[in-house]
This record gives sequence, C-alpha cells and structure tokens, in this order.
Amino acid sequence: MKMKNNKMSVSRRNFLGMSSSAIVGFSILGINACNRKSETYVTVVAYNVLKFTGWPAENMPDKSQMPKLMAEELTKYSPDIINFSESPDESVVRSVADLLNMNYAFLPSGGNWPGAVLTRFEIVNSENAPLINKSRPEDLFTRHWGKVVIELPNKELISVHSAHLHPHDNPVSAEIRQREIAEIIKSMENDLKSDKSILVIGDLNHTPAMPEYNQWMNAGLKDTYAVSGIGDGLTIRADTPSKRIDFILAAGPIAEQIIESKALFEGAFRTNPLDPESYALSDHLPQYAKFKI
Repeated sequence: MKMKNNKMSVSRRNFLGMSSSAIVGFSILGINACNRKSETYVTVVAYNVLKFTGWPAENMPDKSQMPKLMAEELTKYSPDIINFSESPDESVVRSVADLLNMNYAFLPSGGNWPGAVLTRFEIVNSENAPLINKSRPEDLFTRHWGKVVIELPNKELISVHSAHLHPHDNPVSAEIRQREIAEIIKSMENDLKSDKSILVIGDLNHTPAMPEYNQWMNAGLKDTYAVSGIGDGLTIRADTPSKRIDFILAAGPIAEQIIESKALFEGAFRTNPLDPESYALSDHLPQYAKFKI
C-alpha cells in the first residue's frame, strides 16, 4: 500500500504517438489542477480494467502505454476514489497511482484477478477479504474483495469495499455470488449498525433484475444509479453495452448525498463504431458517481 507523499479530436493511435514530454506535462499540470478542486464533493469510479490489455486486445498497438492512457482518461473526471477490478500487477497500479498523485491499496485475488483502490485521500487501513470467520472458502472470492478505510477531507472515515464477484449467468454461479454477498454484508454489520459511511464498488457480475441485487438492497445499501442515474447505466461491453453489472452502492450518511451516477460511454472508454481498428481501454465501461460531503 502506497501512503500519500462521440468523436475524438485526437485518435487513440495518434495519442500513442505523442511525445513522452507531453505525457509528463499531463502528469504534472493535469493532476495538480485536479487536486485543486473544491473539497465539497467526492467522485468515485468503479472500473473493470481487463488487466490493462485494451479491448479488443489485438487492436492495442503498445500495451506499455496503458498506464499513461488510463491515467490520462481517468483524470478528466477528477476522481477521488477509483476501484480496479481485474487489475494489472501491483507495479502497474503503482505507476498509475504515481501519475494520478494518489495513494493505493492492492488487493490480491483468491484466483488470478486482483483488485485495487486508488485515492487522493489518506488510506487509514486496508484488509484483503476481511471474512468474519477469517477462513476463505475455496470457491468464494476467486476474483477479489477487500476493505479500504479512507479519511475524507471533512475527517469522516469511509469504508470502501472493492469487490469483483463470481462471473457467469447460471444457477451455480448465482449461488456462489449470493454467498459472497452474504459474507461482505456480514463483515459490514457493525458499520451498518453504527450508521457509518460505506461504499461497495466494483464488477458485481449481476444485473439489477437478479436476486443478488436484492441482497444489497435488503441490507440497506442504495444503488447510486437507481437514485440519481443519468443515461442507461449499461456497463458492458464497450462497443454496444447491454447490461449493468458494475456498481457503486452506498450506505450510511454518504448514501443520502448522492448527486449523480452514470456509465462513462465516452472518450477512450468506448470503441469508435466507425473505425474497425479502434480500441477501448477495457471491455467494460466505468461506473461514475458523485457525492456531496
């Protein structure tokens, strides 16, 4: 964990041809400008980043540029807290955090799909898969789940649960997800009873029409998109999105301060249907939410 110390005017292929000095200029000027914004809002992005392979991967000309491309696109939204599902290796996450002038917590996977939380605020604590019984069943959290406690500018502590639940749309996978959700809810019971601010962010691999969604709602969490959604909210795939499976859920005081929520079907997060050689940064779209504090 590092502690603090739709048309595009320029195509993605042209962007890759920019000089390294131009990219360094972005990291110094763009991020500093981002950090001078008002402290009255918190912006959150949940993003399955497909291990930074780009999508379609065969259209991605130089994967070594992905940290810079990712940082450049994310900074347009002045994010305060970012979740990565299907994160790249920790060294790559660190390079993105450095470009964004952020702290980060890397969350190892029970399988081969780690996660990460990046934030411009102070990370007070982080814990990977904080199960109450301290023993992870072999079939649960084969993607990732971690809890990161962050101190907001108003000194409020917020518990951020970064999660990527079991994939696939079949009864066996649904049952695994339901048990994963039950464990996450169990781990946050004290925070829920104490009315503390909580976020659950990530690729939850279910839609709002599936029973797993009701588990969150019955536990008292709010779906930021259902409260203040803009657009259709669909997050996969990045060419013609058809499902909403990436979420920013909230409970406690912050759940009463939701201003807007949307899927970012724009910029380098999506492909260009007029260009068969275009690529997006991932096959998912980021889910974005803004809160007043």
